[in-house]
Amino acid sequence: MNAVGVARPRIEGPAKVTGAARYAADVPIEGLAFGAAVLSTVSRGRIRDIDISAVQDMPGVLGVLDHRNAPRLNPKAGGFFGPDGQLQLLQDEVIPFAGRPVALVVAETLEQAQAAAEALLVTYDEEPHDTEFSADHPAGRPAITLFDGPVDVGDVEAELAASAMIVEERYRTPEEHHSAMEPHSATAWWEGDRLEAIDSNQGPFTIAAALATLFSLPLDRVHIRTEHVGGGFGSKGLCGPQLILATMGALRFQRPVRVTLTRSQVFLSTAMRPATDQLIRIGAEADGKLRAIWHEPAFEISPLAEYIEGCTELTKTLYAAPAIRTGLTAVPLDILPPYSMRGPGAAPGSFALECAMDELAERLGMDPLELRLRNEPSVGPVSGLPFSSRNLVACLREGARRFGWNTRDHRPRLRREGPLLVGTGLAATSFSVGAFPSSASISAEPDGTFTVAIGATDLGTGARTALTAVAADALMVDTERIRLQISDSALGPAWSAGGSRGTTSWVWAIIEAGTKMREQGCSGTVTVDTTQLLGDLASMERHAFSAVFAEVTVDPATGEVRVRRLLGMYAIGRVVNPLMARSQVIGGLIGGLSMALHEEGIRDRVSGRHVNADFAGYHIAAHADVPDIEADFVSDYEPGIPMGVKGAGEIGNVGTAAAIANAVWHATGTRQRSLPIRLDRVLEE
Repeated sequence: MNAVGVARPRIEGPAKVTGAARYAADVPIEGLAFGAAVLSTVSRGRIRDIDISAVQDMPGVLGVLDHRNAPRLNPKAGGFFGPDGQLQLLQDEVIPFAGRPVALVVAETLEQAQAAAEALLVTYDEEPHDTEFSADHPAGRPAITLFDGPVDVGDVEAELAASAMIVEERYRTPEEHHSAMEPHSATAWWEGDRLEAIDSNQGPFTIAAALATLFSLPLDRVHIRTEHVGGGFGSKGLCGPQLILATMGALRFQRPVRVTLTRSQVFLSTAMRPATDQLIRIGAEADGKLRAIWHEPAFEISPLAEYIEGCTELTKTLYAAPAIRTGLTAVPLDILPPYSMRGPGAAPGSFALECAMDELAERLGMDPLELRLRNEPSVGPVSGLPFSSRNLVACLREGARRFGWNTRDHRPRLRREGPLLVGTGLAATSFSVGAFPSSASISAEPDGTFTVAIGATDLGTGARTALTAVAADALMVDTERIRLQISDSALGPAWSAGGSRGTTSWVWAIIEAGTKMREQGCSGTVTVDTTQLLGDLASMERHAFSAVFAEVTVDPATGEVRVRRLLGMYAIGRVVNPLMARSQVIGGLIGGLSMALHEEGIRDRVSGRHVNADFAGYHIAAHADVPDIEADFVSDYEPGIPMGVKGAGEIGNVGTAAAIANAVWHATGTRQRSLPIRLDRVLEE
């Protein structure tokens, strides 16, 4: 069959556009109560008192949970990076950051709960806080080395000393917030001794495992469903405060409790991309051949939880150089623990690396495209391993052809349209790909259909449609004979939707199950787990690649930057559904545009609190900001992975900010090394 590779509309599309699709806050539950979270207003200190007398007799109020009466949680609970203090809600009087939940008010209606939460009086003993991030902060320390550990290949100092041209600059990116359209929401209740929950998250099995550990429950007594998710971008990959608080409420009041965070609470109490400050040194010969790359990023972190903003992944991947050195510095501050945001590490890392490469081309008087082509590696520049597939050159060449790059005068500030300056720029990108263990089951039904069950999650990316096509081809039947079940922790272990590994992991499990089902005559039920198969996968450099081209106009009198054109060419393996894959990478390009020009979490220097925790103050790209966008794919295939697929989710967001920043330099002749490229930074006297 040929379902894979066909542009098919989303299976759930009609339900979403008619309002029939139910998200976590929409599902009706009998006997439902509502919880409203109360967040800390100080950046560091202790709770002196929570006076519930003013709210306990308010209409509909069932009670208040705080550190004095909340269920005790397992301090060893955590996630990918180990124990996570962010999960330890309502356990003590300590305030580690502004926005930390300090109480939950539960009432009969949402409005009653919110009114009581606003009336609840919390007093604090405030302590000195530190929320000022800098690369040379005295608390800075080497980041953990779970991945993207430091490397030191060749003699960096000697190669820099022998270089004809050196670029040494700092590049800075601010805190960014995930800002998914759907706020975080969860409903929890008990059925006998079994905890049931409906939650907005990116992986119900992993969230169920974290919740079970947190509340010291056997995993088989925790059941989490996630029917539809309105975006996540990484922020829903954690066991979120909404689920923990809802579970506490269900335990305390013995009835279903729903907690839905307000937009401001999403900003203040769920993860964000950390600020970075990155020092890059690049040395090259006069002909553009690189001799050394030295990349030292610093990023902010919370003492509550480890996290790695792996900014140097591209530095180890994109370009051939005899000497490469990287190191990551974590700076602990009194802030909300950061976590992965779309293109984690690679998005800010690519801004630094690709702007530095553009500066090198400028100083050498070279075409930035030619500089990149001249430094194409044959094997992994650091690992020495072969690339499983590497089609970056194809992305660069085809993108340049479509964009009309060959007509570009590489000197800056020459193109004008009336009062506007016009410029173009590019960036090369990559993002690591692969798969994680997942299980899948297929049952042959009496009516000739097949039930395919896997604990995948559809974040709005079209996973249902893509996996239905994969299952149909694996079983050699039409898509109409596939009944897909996803988004349920009871379906077994499966990787979450994230890291550009969700689709690849799920595809592998479904194909293995389909093969076994055909071998047993398409009858009965088969269940597979890919753990062993992944362990047998050959060690290679596995990446998706892309090239992004941008054209901007700049008004030097107002500082306004407008992106006029964006083009992205992608090598993401075999494309399962071109319609949805194109939508994915276009969304990533828009996210990168937003990163380049708009997004910036701002803290008050005196209080340490966020001052723009809403969509009025935290600017994101709106329709009027989005230009003509073209995105397409070069022929690509990932050997060793069933169907040759890679991931499209993360790489769409990588490289765009650098391409736009490089275009702004080409337009103005002034280099912007800090994001976002605000009006005040561009405005000319």
